[in-house]
Amino acid sequence: MAGPPGGVVFAPLGGVGEIGMNLSIYGLGDDRRRSWLAVDLGVSFASEEQLPGIDLIMPDVRYLVSERRNLAGLVLTHAHEDHFGALLDLWPQLKCPVYATPFTAALLTAKRLGEPGAPEIPITQVALNSRFKVGPFDIELVSVAHSIPESNALIIRTPHGNILHTGDWKLDPTPVVGAPTDEAKLRALGTQGCLALIGDSTNAIRDGRSPSEADVAKSLKELIGQAPHRVAVTTFASNVARIKAVADAARACDREVVVVGRAMERVVQVARETGYLDGVQDFRELEAYGYLPPDKVVALCTGSQGEPRAALARIAEDEHPEVTLGKGDCVIFSSRPIPGNEKAIGRVINGLINQGVEVITDRTHLVHVSGHPRRAELEEMMSWVRPRIVVPVHGEALHLSEHAALARRLGAEVVRCRNGDLVRLAPGDPAVIDEVPAGRVYKDGALLVGAEAITTAERRRLAFSGLVTVALALNDKGQLLADPQIDLIGIPERDAEGRLMAEIAYDTVVATLESLPRPRRRDPESVAEAVRRGVRSAIGEAWQKKPVCRVQVLEV
Repeated sequence: MAGPPGGVVFAPLGGVGEIGMNLSIYGLGDDRRRSWLAVDLGVSFASEEQLPGIDLIMPDVRYLVSERRNLAGLVLTHAHEDHFGALLDLWPQLKCPVYATPFTAALLTAKRLGEPGAPEIPITQVALNSRFKVGPFDIELVSVAHSIPESNALIIRTPHGNILHTGDWKLDPTPVVGAPTDEAKLRALGTQGCLALIGDSTNAIRDGRSPSEADVAKSLKELIGQAPHRVAVTTFASNVARIKAVADAARACDREVVVVGRAMERVVQVARETGYLDGVQDFRELEAYGYLPPDKVVALCTGSQGEPRAALARIAEDEHPEVTLGKGDCVIFSSRPIPGNEKAIGRVINGLINQGVEVITDRTHLVHVSGHPRRAELEEMMSWVRPRIVVPVHGEALHLSEHAALARRLGAEVVRCRNGDLVRLAPGDPAVIDEVPAGRVYKDGALLVGAEAITTAERRRLAFSGLVTVALALNDKGQLLADPQIDLIGIPERDAEGRLMAEIAYDTVVATLESLPRPRRRDPESVAEAVRRGVRSAIGEAWQKKPVCRVQVLEV
């Protein structure tokens, strides 16, 4: 096979040492000129405690921007947010060809139409199981089971050997929607020879095999059939197999399905357009919920991760305009918490229980299965493919370590890497040979800001210790022309002895001005700094926390 001189390299720019924000790049060529292939472009969700006000976390693509003329294209493995969620925000910096299967392309288009001002991205649709070229890269799609339709592994054929980029996958003989993982194609790859497997590590710490989606469907049918009143089921909006399982259970129990939440409505529409809900009954409009008998309705809700603006969180706070739940009703969490979301989910569950609602989770019933492979599935995949090299990706440090240990035990050479490490796959021994720029950017409202920006650090300080603002009007001799104007935000009203914090601040401002020598009182910057230090110290002594203090001096 003809191709660029040099070798083949791999670098993760996101998704290694963390859950989400997946972005991988492959390079063909040498140090003078490489052609690049990008795989996925995902997001992570920010913690309000750690990153207040930040909506999303995305990979830093500055290296790809610098190599844009050599970027052959970007292939999406599937339509989960941690694999394609950053595309609308970051594609304008790359402007490269994008390749996706029909469901992924349709969901991306629907998402774009729902976000005002989102760029129109030209997408090349590729058929399932197809083989196509992206610049010098020869790519073949391999259908794999996962918790969304049309999840794909990629066989990347190069002059130096075949690479399997697994994407997200599991082994499920009965996935409810879509085909099982394509064992025949993967075994054929093993026969042809597999240079490297770049593989999902998310469940590498769990023994055995993941249960099947069909097992969850059976359990949901039993639980809905036993419920005496209203039932609400919450799951990841993109899990079309779970949506179908809920719909089939509702029909078997003579109940109507009402979809609650825009993200779920969008996925249902795309799934119908692409044929993944063929044969499934029509769902009722949201307005129907209020007049359907309690034992004749199933609400399919967004909010399985405790998202504060999602449908279920609003229901738990009794703030949803159309949907209410109460004593005798049942909510099934057909999901598992993404790490970091446990507190938010707990708040939703507690709110529902306080309303008298029965809450069912996977702690007591088989209402959720993972879309990622456990250890026995990883072993079986490696027995089919027989890779010479394994590079664990898509997971936190513990997941990567366990995946690496398993691969070594099965006889593969293992390369451990971090985001930004450039890994030589061939020719020669596999190794980390260089670094490329990598990092994070934050989606903050309508803006993208660098992770090094002071914005979030300042917000954390404000959340911890509040803000004092002081406004002073001084004449040219440094004398006060009016009483200082002081505002306290996020600070207790009184100290332990009952003194007003505002009075403490006021007295400190006046005393500080009186203590300053006349030359310094004529210098606004000196006055502002002295007052700032004095107020912070005085309130800190009374409160044992030093607030942020801002002082404005107006010369009249």
